[in-house]
Amino acid sequence: MNSEKYLSQLHEIQNMMQKSSKFLSLSGLSGILAGIYALIGSGIVYFMQKEFVYPIRFDSWEFLSVVVIAVSIMLFSLVTGMFFSIRKARKKQELVWNKTSRLFLMNFMFPLITGGLFAIILVSKREFGLISPVTLLFYGIGLVNASRYSFETLRNLGFIFIILGLLNTLFIGYGLYFWMFGFGVCHIIYGAFMYLKYDRKKL
Repeated sequence: MNSEKYLSQLHEIQNMMQKSSKFLSLSGLSGILAGIYALIGSGIVYFMQKEFVYPIRFDSWEFLSVVVIAVSIMLFSLVTGMFFSIRKARKKQELVWNKTSRLFLMNFMFPLITGGLFAIILVSKREFGLISPVTLLFYGIGLVNASRYSFETLRNLGFIFIILGLLNTLFIGYGLYFWMFGFGVCHIIYGAFMYLKYDRKKL
């Protein structure tokens, strides 16, 4: 009986330490929806490509429409992620904005912002073929970087994005397909895994 009591206490201490050092309010549903947004946006761009006039100019409707779609996907994903994270934290009676969540966000956003600035430079140099691999690579680096403050499985997803980004550099011109698979399919699969493992039993 004493051993069971000690094991239970150790388990509680372990959970408390994990909660204080890990941001665990990420929701699998937000990952699934982010993947769906990415697939919808990529599908729209795919069918729009048939009417594009090449080479694409910065002031053309083609370029502006792709930028609007990409920014919309990012904003929808961020708002969805915040909504489900707040909802999950409230159900667990935890704070969303604390030292751990700030460290998570900083470690995730720094590579993401760097990659975004790099992508803007590539656009200014008309290196459109490298934009997809750059976004995949830096997003993957952001996930790996932030995984130390959240679920360890985020690191595996980050490695997948890094591999996709490197492969995309070998197949320039197929960026939309790599982007669809990474931000779309991988997010949906990972989100479903997270939901089944961590969220469903707690809803």
